[in-house]
Amino acid sequence: MSSNLLFFFIFFFVIVCARTVCNAATIPKYTAMIVIGDSTVDPGNNNFIPTLFRSNFIPYGQDFPNHIPSGRFTNGKLVTDILAALFGIKELVPAYLNPRLSNDDLRTGVSFASAGSGLDDLTEAEGGVIPVSKQTQIYFKAYKERLITVVGDKEANRIVSGALVVISAGTNDLVFNFYRKESSIISQYQDFLLEKLRDRIQDLYNLGGRTFGIPGLGPVGCIPLVMTLKLKARVCLEDVNADASLFNTKLQKLLHKLQATLPGTIFTYVDLYGLISDMIKNPQKYGFTVTNRGCCGSGLLELGPLCNALTPTCSNTSQFLFWDAVHPSEAVYKVAAKLAFDTLQNAKP
Repeated sequence: MSSNLLFFFIFFFVIVCARTVCNAATIPKYTAMIVIGDSTVDPGNNNFIPTLFRSNFIPYGQDFPNHIPSGRFTNGKLVTDILAALFGIKELVPAYLNPRLSNDDLRTGVSFASAGSGLDDLTEAEGGVIPVSKQTQIYFKAYKERLITVVGDKEANRIVSGALVVISAGTNDLVFNFYRKESSIISQYQDFLLEKLRDRIQDLYNLGGRTFGIPGLGPVGCIPLVMTLKLKARVCLEDVNADASLFNTKLQKLLHKLQATLPGTIFTYVDLYGLISDMIKNPQKYGFTVTNRGCCGSGLLELGPLCNALTPTCSNTSQFLFWDAVHPSEAVYKVAAKLAFDTLQNAKP
């Protein structure tokens, strides 16, 4: 073989390998993103059900693409939107109930989350929202059946089993259920919620879900509305935070147990409590100047309908940890998404 011909083959081999590696690097880690939960991950499902728990009006969405109030309870994108983009899945995770949902949306995942929902079906039941149980037992099942009609049974199973399933719930159960009634002991109620979470994970597992990303509760006692309702000064409520911290400890134990008992699963816990606590203790590190009230209105009570077109907002949303009296700003979600991305990248079976 001549030296010129040998050089040609080597050159061709290098180019092909380089392109193959390059293409492999752009293949998403997950086939899709499936989202279950509450307002922290609801991209607008509540727009399509009869409930007052909505945010499809300004000033919500003022920093969203084209300044559209999509129904997300923040000023911009949700953590799941940003996380999906980081993994190369899609730029936005759409609401499953959106009648404009396309077949491509189905292939790469949707959100079933509903603002105001909880693991406990009694949490805000009077609000007409979609409890987590209905999200997994009714809507996720319907989604898979619909996906099968689009791509076939084999491909649908591949998509679901390769999807990242995110479950973000529990805060509403404490804030709008337990603390409002306090008819049981907190440790017992935590165990009850975790039993419900286990059941919901089993629902998802039975339909093919295998990879789960589950954030813990944040420091609930630092939510502006919680401080307001407890009639405390604008400082975090350490007893409430202790409840959230204990819940997270129990949650991590549950996830370890589930991974050991459900074959083929990977469970990844994301420590939002530690992240947001650090944001509050060291706000300048993240560019925040206000951490104890929201950007909308007074920031003490406003959320949903109370944060509307007539409500003044701050001029520097990126410096506020909270957008309204409950929900984080997009600035928080960007950092949280990066934390989740790094944690999931290091997840092992």
